[in-house]
Amino acid sequence: MAVVREEAKPEAVTPAAAQPIAVIAGASGFVGPAIAQAFRDDGYDVRFIGRHADITWSDPEAIAHVIDGSAIVVNLAGKSVNCRYNDANRNEILRSRVETTRALRVAIAAASAPPALWMNASTATIYRHSTDRPNSDDNGELGKGFSVDVARNWEREFFEGDLPHTRRVALRMAIVLGDGPATKLLFRLARVGLGGPQIDGWWFPHSRYRGIGPTPTGTGRAEGHKTGARQKFSWVHLDDVVSAIRFLRDTEAISGPVNVASPNPSDNRTLMRTLRRAVGAPIGLPAWRWMLEPAMWVLRTEPELILKSRWVVPSTLTEAGFTFEHPDLADAIEDITAS
Repeated sequence: MAVVREEAKPEAVTPAAAQPIAVIAGASGFVGPAIAQAFRDDGYDVRFIGRHADITWSDPEAIAHVIDGSAIVVNLAGKSVNCRYNDANRNEILRSRVETTRALRVAIAAASAPPALWMNASTATIYRHSTDRPNSDDNGELGKGFSVDVARNWEREFFEGDLPHTRRVALRMAIVLGDGPATKLLFRLARVGLGGPQIDGWWFPHSRYRGIGPTPTGTGRAEGHKTGARQKFSWVHLDDVVSAIRFLRDTEAISGPVNVASPNPSDNRTLMRTLRRAVGAPIGLPAWRWMLEPAMWVLRTEPELILKSRWVVPSTLTEAGFTFEHPDLADAIEDITAS
């Protein structure tokens, strides 16, 4: 009698899960590529929006398509502030931040499957010139004038409206140390013998730092501060920016503005002394404002970068348990020069 054997049924094959999509807008600077690589390393399919990306700001339908179904959006778009603050540059600095943020907000609001997280660049320059106390995320005091107004309008656009399914985090980044324009400028000053302290003081009245936007703030004139080159310098290493973004991505309890800055801000004298050691410059001439203004005109940038006292601490990150890889300035500078 023949024995009928049941054929073994093939095991069901579970289809591979689709890669989560990370959309990065404005990744043409030196921060964006580092974030993109980190997300690729974490298994994300990274898509780009930008002036020279496959998806451009002039194509709202393509923006809406790539946003819908994405897991995370990171927006870094905005004209570099490493320029002279003439009227054309001032207007473009503001427009390039507010309008790109609005385009993303509109796309997220209309998405049937909106991203769970949207992180938008902001700046620690939103806080006042501070020499008496640090500014934390929860009790920092906002300042006045052009750079502050840019940040205010940027964040106002970011937090506008109701996005019930999307957590929003504004990245109030300090000056990022790495292969970027701010670091290159500081090293350049040290190498040419101008690596001494930078000292604020009187200068001819001008209106480049006047407020901007629907409700401009400030007096409309550049203010001089007698800091004796002890103005605070808040900074963060590029590696810690990337790590902080990963940490914020994975820590769902955090939303709102977050200071992304080293827990150990420096001051101008210490900063310049550290830079001189790094480049092997035995001396650095002190530079008063009357010297800095024409020098910065030649370099096509603004002295605000080194004269404003930015005293910022990352209370939200540290209280949540984030650990900085480069918390100290000397170590961060050494790492940059070695790479």
